[in-house]
Amino acid sequence: MVVSSLINNKHLLWRAGFGAGISQFEDLKSQETKTLIKDLFKEENFTEITYETPDVETIDYMNDKSPAEKKKEIQKINREQNEELNLNFLNKMVNSKEQMREKMAFFWHGHFASRVQNSKFNRQILNVIRKNALGNFKDLLFEVSKAPAMLNFLNNQQNKKDHPNENFAREVMELFTMGRGNYTEKDIREGARAFTGWGYDKEGNFIERPKQHDEGTKTFLGKTGNFTGTDALNIILEQKATAKFITAKIYKFFVNENVDETIADKLSESFYQSNYDIRKLMTEIFSNSWFYDKKNIGNRIKSPVELMVGMMRTLPMNIQNPENLIVYQKLLGQMLLYPPNVSGWPNGKSWIDSSTLMLRLQIPQIWSGLRPLDYRPKEDDDVDMGLKNNTNTLTKSFKNPNITIDWARVEKIFNGKNVEDYLIQSSKSLDMNSVKNFSDNSVKMNVINLMSTPEYQLM
Repeated sequence: MVVSSLINNKHLLWRAGFGAGISQFEDLKSQETKTLIKDLFKEENFTEITYETPDVETIDYMNDKSPAEKKKEIQKINREQNEELNLNFLNKMVNSKEQMREKMAFFWHGHFASRVQNSKFNRQILNVIRKNALGNFKDLLFEVSKAPAMLNFLNNQQNKKDHPNENFAREVMELFTMGRGNYTEKDIREGARAFTGWGYDKEGNFIERPKQHDEGTKTFLGKTGNFTGTDALNIILEQKATAKFITAKIYKFFVNENVDETIADKLSESFYQSNYDIRKLMTEIFSNSWFYDKKNIGNRIKSPVELMVGMMRTLPMNIQNPENLIVYQKLLGQMLLYPPNVSGWPNGKSWIDSSTLMLRLQIPQIWSGLRPLDYRPKEDDDVDMGLKNNTNTLTKSFKNPNITIDWARVEKIFNGKNVEDYLIQSSKSLDMNSVKNFSDNSVKMNVINLMSTPEYQLM
């Protein structure tokens, strides 16, 4: 077990969660890292994320013959409900004591990426991911694969006997389980046949439609039989390539984008032998001394959501118009419930370009009321799930966001402390004299200025 230290604890809280909460800073230096690990893995009674906007009857957008106005109204309600889901998920990340569950759910949300307008489907798959985030990968895979959001997004509702649709089978193997190079095009075709008949009813319940299922013999990943979708997933899970692919992706997200193959292979074998116990895998990662090596600290660029949530956990704030936060997600390129494609969000340097970096550095000042939001987003052609169509118009009302920060509490917590020791992961290149000379030397301005540095972008 690693020796307790401020550096290790900061590192752990950023990787296994979304950074230290305001109430954690006082004990961050003295707390044993192993105690912190136990706290991170504590689970309370699971509560689902939902929305308060009243539901309307579900309709089939492709085939429904109802008036255009009715469709428009339903689309509007879906947007409102998706917005609520987005903000409620964000709120869980900020305020939940179950930081590890929400961080792991955030990871799986990008791994099992789906993008549909139906808010009921989004609510269901989001809660499936959160509920199983630290459970068993087999259970998670099965539940996600049967979720109407995923079946809809990957077209398996159209996967029928004699007319197989290969999209779902392909992505399950390529992106969700084994990765490229571990299956053939024939495996995709045969897998698609196994998944024929998998779909959902009008209420969004998973159903197997026997008349649409291909009963013929299939040869899939070296096995032959009259396989169903359940058989196909079980055969995929038998492949050690699945454990290796998932472990490597988790390593890249939680440890380092440059994978240490020796360590990853050991983790992968342990993950496979545990029958895909996610909690055991994550405990093993965070309890090992190599996780706290210098090369693994401060080497990841925070995603937009991680950046925002981390600031909200450090700065106790009251946001009168929470929809502001969806605007910032969109401007920075990571809107919850709305991944760019089935591959999920990219990571690392892809978060930074000339326009997004400037906004990222300005957010502490904007949220503190020291400067207005003045930003023009890139145009996109996609349907907007949570926002009005014209984002340029929308941003006008956010130049002076109605955010109140409890600076008295922040000053009380950091008074007498070197603030940079608590807020910056790697301060090797940070010139504190420049930070302090930029404005008055109050705790408030030190916090704002530190959060506005390139170093704060790293975790």
